[in-house]
Amino acid sequence: MSRRLATALAAGTFALLSVLGVGSPAAAAVSTSQKLSVLSSWTQTSASSYNAWNAGRLNQAAWADYGFDWSTDYCSSSPDNPLGFTFNLSCYRHDFGYRNHKAMGIFPANKARLDSAFYEDLKRVCATYNSVVRPACTSLAWTYYQAVSIFGSVAAVSQADLDRAARMKADAERAAARRG
Repeated sequence: MSRRLATALAAGTFALLSVLGVGSPAAAAVSTSQKLSVLSSWTQTSASSYNAWNAGRLNQAAWADYGFDWSTDYCSSSPDNPLGFTFNLSCYRHDFGYRNHKAMGIFPANKARLDSAFYEDLKRVCATYNSVVRPACTSLAWTYYQAVSIFGSVAAVSQADLDRAARMKADAERAAARRG
């Protein structure tokens, strides 16, 4: 193809896209209903919802027009990875849900679902650990869930809760070593 023909085709395509509004700032505007739809889809209890949120988290620039609040303090003042269990991303998604639902003015109607999604995320984390330490992980997951469900923050997890789970984990590991 000649350079002149390629230039003419490119110019024509650009002109058509400009007329249609593709690529213009007005076309990038996100409606409230679009933002609510994505927010809702990213804060459900399913693994696919978590995966979609995580893909968005890893490519936040692609979602900049939505104006989401991606800030997090992870698990507040409770450990992000108690006893080595990786709860940090579950806490991050929970913060995302709380902060963005509050910003949209729809938090009270969605709090229970956000807390349930948090618990499901934590249980999926626990499912990745071997059966010896999994009970300690699921016990902590329940404790973290109860803290957000009742108090709205995992900051309510006490040192006694963590100590109890640590004893449970250590006892299970000792028992497994004796059997092994």
